[in-house]
Amino acid sequence: MRPGQDGPRSAGIFNRLRLPLAAALAAASLFLSGFALFAGHVSRLAAPAELRQADAIIVLTGGHSRLDVAVDLLRDGKGRRLLISGVNPIAGADDLRRATGGDAGLFACCVDIDHAATDTVGNATESAKWVSANAFGSVILVTNNYHMPRSLMEMRRYLPSAELQPYPVVNRRLDNGAWLAKPDAVRVMFVEYAKFLAALARGVFAADAPPGAVTVVRAAEPAAE
Repeated sequence: MRPGQDGPRSAGIFNRLRLPLAAALAAASLFLSGFALFAGHVSRLAAPAELRQADAIIVLTGGHSRLDVAVDLLRDGKGRRLLISGVNPIAGADDLRRATGGDAGLFACCVDIDHAATDTVGNATESAKWVSANAFGSVILVTNNYHMPRSLMEMRRYLPSAELQPYPVVNRRLDNGAWLAKPDAVRVMFVEYAKFLAALARGVFAADAPPGAVTVVRAAEPAAE
């Protein structure tokens, strides 16, 4: 091989890879920029100072603090009825009442339990069936701050006519960039951001499940003393 013969070949390979590499770098930059915006938004979320009374309250399971907040809102009269969505099938009304310290009478009259939902889409579809069956027009949605953007997006997809008030539960303050110093918080928000993008893409490219496919929500049984 004569000297200098590799030069044109290397230049040709570089030219062929230049556009894919540029596209990959641009996509990575866009993804990371979006994550920074998402994390910044989530870290600033807080419980609303003023909360309008609603027809109902929906809480998505995933931590005792969410349930405690939702039961307190029901007790304070912020909603007429509460749906606890995504409950483990082995957990009953009494288990949840004891876990939250809720009043037996309150659980017996005004709390319903959804055992069918296993993910956020399931939460939204089961909640939509419950809202429709009870003719509710306004809902307070309770979940953790990092989970709120995706939960709201899914709920609005299946409940386009309902008025939704988000009530984010904050376990620890991460505003002013504090989340950057907490690896666990970065990991949780990064995973949630990826799920948010996947849900966004699903809403663009996939059709929603038909209403008939939604499982009927089971009402909470009267609590035993």
